Formats: sequence, structure tokens, C-alpha cells
Amino acid sequence: MAREPSTPQTPVSPGKSEAAPAKAPAPKPPESESRSDDAKRRKHLMAGAAIGIGSAAIVAALLYANRKRDRG
Repeated sequence: MAREPSTPQTPVSPGKSEAAPAKAPAPKPPESESRSDDAKRRKHLMAGAAIGIGSAAIVAALLYANRKRDRG
């Protein structure tokens, strides 16, 4: 007797019949779409870099503003 729970060989998602055809693989995007994907990737990378630099600047400003000053 096996101790693992038994699972069906073909999982059926709720609301779909078992006779539903399998999805065909997506066709390869044309060259123009892959260029736009590269542009989006670069845009997101630049935004991430800007957020990182801005966060570091805020932390530095807070550390500078909260330091103790010697008066005397």
C-alpha cells in the first residue's frame, strides 16, 4: 500500500470539461514585437535603477538629518 496520495493522471480545472482541446503553442512573435519587448525591458531596467538611486539618496538624507551635532 502506497503512502503518497493518489492524483489523477490528467488534472481537470474547475469549470472546464474533460473534452476541451489542448491549447496550441503560441506562434513566435514577429521581429517588431520582440523589439518592443526589448524596449519595455530596458525601460523597466532604467526605472528600477532610478528607484534604487532615489532610495539611496533618501536614506543618506535621513541619516544626515538625524545625526547629532556638537555645539560648543
